Amino acid sequence: MIAKKKNIEIINNLTGKNISLMADKNMLSLVFRNLLTNAVKFSNPGGKIWVDAETNNQVVKFSIKDEGIGIPAEKITILFDLAENTTQNGTSGEKGTGLGLILSKEFIEMHKGKIWVESEPGKGSIFYFSIPKNTDL
Repeated sequence: MIAKKKNIEIINNLTGKNISLMADKNMLSLVFRNLLTNAVKFSNPGGKIWVDAETNNQVVKFSIKDEGIGIPAEKITILFDLAENTTQNGTSGEKGTGLGLILSKEFIEMHKGKIWVESEPGKGSIFYFSIPKNTDL
């Protein structure tokens, strides 16, 4: 795995949390893979990535936080837009299609959820997505 090659520590804070929701397992797995892959891709060697979730009676909010290169504000506005699809190589030259975030957004919206990012260049990014606990797909 690329995370191992880049000596990136992934801290899974989901362990031990009793999170229950009605969702398509394959779709959510793909969203997690896309977000984790991006976090690794844009992290510098030796960095850390945190995976976490918060839950209330109706919604589960997941987060994937990295210490990577961050995203300029002008790019944040087009990250999830197919018409503005752009790609950027990772910190070790990793390539991508630029479609992972767009597909993730589609899958989260199919669950009647939201996906967004908070980021600052040089300080990393936090990608969030929230979905209702009970979703009719």
